[in-house]
Amino acid sequence: MDWQALILSLELAAVTLLVLLPAGVWLGRWLAYTGFAGKAWIEAVVVLPLVLPPTVLGYYLLVAMGGASPLGAWLANTFGVQLTFNFLGLLIASLIFNVPFLVQPVQRAFEAIPRDLAEAAAVSGLSGWQTFWRVELPLAWPGVLSASVLTFVHTLGEFGVVLMVGGSIPGETRTIAISIYDKVQSFDLAGANQMALLLLVFSLVAVGASFFASARLAVRR
Repeated sequence: MDWQALILSLELAAVTLLVLLPAGVWLGRWLAYTGFAGKAWIEAVVVLPLVLPPTVLGYYLLVAMGGASPLGAWLANTFGVQLTFNFLGLLIASLIFNVPFLVQPVQRAFEAIPRDLAEAAAVSGLSGWQTFWRVELPLAWPGVLSASVLTFVHTLGEFGVVLMVGGSIPGETRTIAISIYDKVQSFDLAGANQMALLLLVFSLVAVGASFFASARLAVRR
């Protein structure tokens, strides 16, 4: 077991979820409640990381953030910050390729809330923030929970994007998915099988538990 890679993957998944969750809930709610001419294009951009091959997305992120890019060169020369082949680069890539996994379930959850509930809350004197916190979020919580679990588990298993942006630097960018690949390449099938089985069981338990919790919350409503 490559514990270093596993810990790094867990840290990446946790930080990704912590950063992306507030923005994802806001964006999902906004898309659910807003209608305008260009909405379909914004939704297409949100879904794009889901349909693009991971290596394609990783390649464009590498080109956009690398030292030869205007952004990468400016950050390196001005602040001494490098956006590739380190944990920061992995985090930025993780935030981007996880957008559809978080935003879409949240959007569907808010779309399922009857509009008259918000109107009734406004008539009762609740502010917009109070309506969101006391009425909308509790009703949308099963979707938010499922989106959070999917985002966390997907980050653990992502391979193509993180390999393109971060490479395979032990202790810094080598995630558990990359470690599995490296062990297969070195014919350490026993080690690869051990880590792959751990990911399989963890993913199954996490997703199953989120579905069970969401069903229980739906019944209580």
